[in-house]
Amino acid sequence: MKLNEAFSLKGKVALITGASKGIGEAIARYFAASGAAVVINSRKQEELDKVAASIEEAGGICTGIAGNAGDIESCKVLVNKTVDLYGGIDILVNNAATNPVYGPVVTCEEWAFDKIMNVNVKAPFELGKLVYPIMKERGGGSVINISSIAGITPDPGLGLYSVSKAALNMLTKVTAKEWGVDGIRVNAICPGLIKTKFSEALWQDEKWLNRFVKMAPISRMGSVDEIAALALFLAAPASGYCTGTLFTADGGVTI
Repeated sequence: MKLNEAFSLKGKVALITGASKGIGEAIARYFAASGAAVVINSRKQEELDKVAASIEEAGGICTGIAGNAGDIESCKVLVNKTVDLYGGIDILVNNAATNPVYGPVVTCEEWAFDKIMNVNVKAPFELGKLVYPIMKERGGGSVINISSIAGITPDPGLGLYSVSKAALNMLTKVTAKEWGVDGIRVNAICPGLIKTKFSEALWQDEKWLNRFVKMAPISRMGSVDEIAALALFLAAPASGYCTGTLFTADGGVTI
């Protein structure tokens, strides 16, 4: 494999959920810069249009399709529209996530459990099933689940979120084992503390941030670009022998 081909996504179609900001947006920019036609998804079309326009101004190919990743009918529309636009799907990034509560699980209500599981687990489960036959017909593909180190080691206050990410980690391994014969690789990225709007409540808490930084050998938060670069590796031919793996990107916190 030539070096200039190892990280090329030329001719590939990528679908990314939760991509109007943060990690998802950064992944979309990296994929588009590497040659992929990118479809980005989140709830608000206006935000997606701004990101898509910015990517296209930089020379990339990008379309925004609004929808709720936690709703199966919305997922079906998203996949069908992507196929109609670009002819197929080669890369799926399940990045959409939610965590509407913070505190011990004993205080969490049923609505919070259902919302967290629907978005963080059911959506990747359903989207994976929807893209599976498409990828199989195209000779393979790459599914990348954006998980969290909270799914490996629970953190105080993030109980249900940790449970959902642990489930996503196992879903990654199960589908990797079942789909490998069809040339479909499935991996997960488990970030530590990344400076995004989603994690703002954590890194703006000085006490929490200082505790995290002391735990990390690298002694800082991570950036969205550092996660996007890892996602590019997992989407590209360079990672062709990687499947069923949980890649931590946490500054060494889980060592």
